[in-house]
Amino acid sequence: MKMKLLLFLSGVLWVSAGVLHEDRHVDGCSDSDGESVYALDREVLWYANFQRGEGVEPLPPFVDNISYPGGYELAVANQQVCRMNLKTMRTAMKDIPDENDPPYGMTIYPRDDVELGEKNILICHVSGFYPAPVNVSWTKNGQEVTEGTSINVPFLNKDFTFTQISRLQFVPQMGDIYSCSVEHVALTKPQTRTWDVELNNPQSGLGPTIFCGVGLTIGLLGAAVGIYFVIKRNKCS
Repeated sequence: MKMKLLLFLSGVLWVSAGVLHEDRHVDGCSDSDGESVYALDREVLWYANFQRGEGVEPLPPFVDNISYPGGYELAVANQQVCRMNLKTMRTAMKDIPDENDPPYGMTIYPRDDVELGEKNILICHVSGFYPAPVNVSWTKNGQEVTEGTSINVPFLNKDFTFTQISRLQFVPQMGDIYSCSVEHVALTKPQTRTWDVELNNPQSGLGPTIFCGVGLTIGLLGAAVGIYFVIKRNKCS
């Protein structure tokens, strides 16, 4: 498969030694796609949607969003510069083979503490892959789920790999099992992580069951040791 060459320009805009926050702006392009993103502490605050021709603020309305007047027009201008640089780099790198790195980190977890019957969000966090993007799919009890799913734009890491986060809105019910699967050009088969409502729910009573089982095992072991010493003492006497 012939890979697209992607060019990303990433800059850390502000870092404070006293307060651990990182403000980052990423511009990227390929022959057919483009990306312009502003992020704070790995949370996307604004990005350019070049298909719709507008800037997008993905955070919910109750968050005090920062506006970017003229941001979309600047992103369009940066795309022209990016493609010029891409053309130059393609000429310089025409004999260098593509490098494909599969994800080295993938986790699935709920955003909030789990309460049966209460709305929650499952998060599938995928990191360490190159090039971007990955394709993330969700299942519930083995059946594909598309409603209530979303995925952010690829986020450039400090090691020049990427991170993407997919979310699934769900209502946990006992017995349900969810999974997220990731497809990437560097993977021969999808990577999958599962999340079990019963195993990850403190209301299920599994914890006390395990505790009682461990206690019973220890009790039986102690009884066996006691019997052993009683028999040995009787033989000696």
